[in-house]
Amino acid sequence: MPVRVLLVDDEPLVRAGLRAVLEAQPDIEVAGEAADGAAVIPLVRQLRPDVVAMDVRMPLLDGIEATRALLRTVPEPPKILVVTTFENDEYVYEALRAGADGFLLKRARPAEIVHAVRLIAEGDSLLFPASVRQLAAEYGDGGGNRAARAQLERARLTEREGEVLRLMARGLSNAEIAARLVVGAETVKSHVSAVLAKLGARDRTQAVITAYESGFVAPG
Repeated sequence: MPVRVLLVDDEPLVRAGLRAVLEAQPDIEVAGEAADGAAVIPLVRQLRPDVVAMDVRMPLLDGIEATRALLRTVPEPPKILVVTTFENDEYVYEALRAGADGFLLKRARPAEIVHAVRLIAEGDSLLFPASVRQLAAEYGDGGGNRAARAQLERARLTEREGEVLRLMARGLSNAEIAARLVVGAETVKSHVSAVLAKLGARDRTQAVITAYESGFVAPG
């Protein structure tokens, strides 16, 4: 089954460009378009996309609030890929904190756009880990976020689960973590699932942000 993508951006030219790039791929289908975050929830319910590629800055409802509303309202929500003009942007970090799964620059090359959509849909690796680390270093409270610390303490991760979380924060995929720890891929998958469940994180990105904001992993 192809990955179904909903495009949300107030610039028609951006939506047209993304559509042209994505629909050239045999395994990706553009399910629909919207010009503002306010239209996301009804369209997600109607179209059931796998990924929402959403501009972070829009006039009525921006990508941050649209992400929060979508995750709060829709059961089994799609993955959310924030599309942005600027990489080092507090809006991007706030969108990730709100629950977005990753971000993509509008100036990205076609191959990077396709890779981002596929990676977000698969969910077994972190998109642009170095950039997420940089954003956390600048906007992530320097490891002093009390809520994140309490969340990590409640999780009571085992030593191996903590090791897996650190490797996730470095951007390693399940296969790369398995090779690093000399264990099977299914074992790593089980550890990752346990980490997400214990942290109450919806995906790797949220778990890694908690790791940075709690001070468990240094973003520098």
